[in-house]
Amino acid sequence: MLIYTIKRVLATLPVMGMVVVFVFLLVRLAPGDPAAILAGDYATPENIQKIRTGLGLDKPIHVQFWIYLTSLARGDLGRSLHSGLPVSQLILQRVEPTVALALSTLAFAVLLAIPLGILAAWKAGSLLDRAVMVFAVGGFSIPIFWLGFLLIYAFSIRLDLLPVQGYVSFREGLVPFARHLVLPTVALGMVYMALLARITRASVLEVLQSDYIRTAYAKGVRPPAVLFAHALKNAAVPVVTTIGVGFALLIGGVVITESVFALPGLGRLTVDAVLQRDYSIIQGVTLIFALVYAVVNLVVDLSYTLFDPRIRY
Repeated sequence: MLIYTIKRVLATLPVMGMVVVFVFLLVRLAPGDPAAILAGDYATPENIQKIRTGLGLDKPIHVQFWIYLTSLARGDLGRSLHSGLPVSQLILQRVEPTVALALSTLAFAVLLAIPLGILAAWKAGSLLDRAVMVFAVGGFSIPIFWLGFLLIYAFSIRLDLLPVQGYVSFREGLVPFARHLVLPTVALGMVYMALLARITRASVLEVLQSDYIRTAYAKGVRPPAVLFAHALKNAAVPVVTTIGVGFALLIGGVVITESVFALPGLGRLTVDAVLQRDYSIIQGVTLIFALVYAVVNLVVDLSYTLFDPRIRY
């Protein structure tokens, strides 16, 4: 098990290296000049060139990349081209809303999708099964931003039940904290929940058709015990895989959701950095997202041994 863990960690390193190279090149190939944006609309070419030199953007790209790599090796993500503040400081200031939204969305999707998928598989072909699948297809098809605006219109503007936008830290009270997260969580979690419900149904339905399940029924084991003690555990590996892979939906959806609901998190920071062509922030946030995604997939891979002991061998 230890050797497998070490191999998985080592396999993650080339992936992170590719992310570093790809993001560095991509942000510099994209249209737009950070120096021109900083200088303003009425700046002269001399002023723009002076700013570009001060930021180090006049150096050859391989020199810029080497400077970035040496800073990254020291744990330095660089400084914002606009504010001059360290990128790590800006990320720490914005990380709480993003973590809160991601965790609440994960809990919302898992706690609802898995029971729905199990019930749909147990009652396969019934009206309940069809209703769950229609709900799953609809949830997976609705764009996050469109659903977000619908939720704002229904629950904030028409019913005046929940705040339109913004974020309140849990230190200021659990109720305001939860109220500001309800709509973003539902908007972001709907796609994730739909995907997870479909995979759970398919996995559990396949297991329910196995010989040992029929044997358990023949021995007189009650259906709830068969469903949860036998079927669910053996169907858990594809479900856990989907939870890990679907985490990419959360990373991409956070950027959209935080923009719709004006949450001051990493997604909003990324959007602002893209509009300002702030290379350092874009690189830093993208690297953090990639690292989190790699860690989540590593944890998912290691968790397989809890559900299927054969994987240990």
